[in-house]
Amino acid sequence: MSDTVVRIGPALAVAVVLLAVVAVAVTHLGRTGHERAVAWSSMRAAVQLGLLAVVLGLLVRHIWLSAGFVVLMALVAAWTAAGRVIGRRPTVSETARLLLPVAAPSVVVVSALIVVGVLPATGLALIPSAGIMIGGAMNTTSLTGRRALDELTSRRGEVEAAMSLGLSNHQARMEICRTAASTALIPALDQTRTVGLVTIPGAFVGMVLGGASTTDAAVMQLFVLISILAVSSCAMVATTELVARGVLVARR
Repeated sequence: MSDTVVRIGPALAVAVVLLAVVAVAVTHLGRTGHERAVAWSSMRAAVQLGLLAVVLGLLVRHIWLSAGFVVLMALVAAWTAAGRVIGRRPTVSETARLLLPVAAPSVVVVSALIVVGVLPATGLALIPSAGIMIGGAMNTTSLTGRRALDELTSRRGEVEAAMSLGLSNHQARMEICRTAASTALIPALDQTRTVGLVTIPGAFVGMVLGGASTTDAAVMQLFVLISILAVSSCAMVATTELVARGVLVARR
């Protein structure tokens, strides 16, 4: 086995457990209130990735089963983003509305790449590519919606003042929430422009540790970053529009 290939074994398992314990301990000692969430998230990740490893081996053999799994990912992502945006358990209709910014851009991009032959029409290519993009769009949607709604709540008087000057409700709300909402794109922007200088992202590290050449890893990482930036931009604009039109409302 090459020295560049990560060794999967008991030592790695112990390292993962210790890192999870450190995360829980630090959040507890720092009185952040997130120690339970960190512990639960870590356990969920372990279980879900274990199940994914088993299920993925079956799904990738059939393109339609793979497409169905992508639909499931989109629904879970939309439900998660809706809960973050409105601050409570979302309804079916609220989850459906978030499918537009969370899933639509990713589905369009992945479909186009398959049609032109950049990605093969296989489950092994479809599921990871769609998952990366949907995950990025989900995070941007959550941040965009939450920040836009917070801004509208704290500056309600400015919305009313703008309407008194002749702006429509949509125009007034858009003027207030657009700037705050646009900050949701900062993580994706910073990750893209500092790659290789400040950060070495997971896709690059994973491929190199898996034995791929550094050139192939760099090309794939560039694809990941630019695709996330593209779908995140679409998600930000679509979510801001939904908030400005009053389709998404904060918890009451």
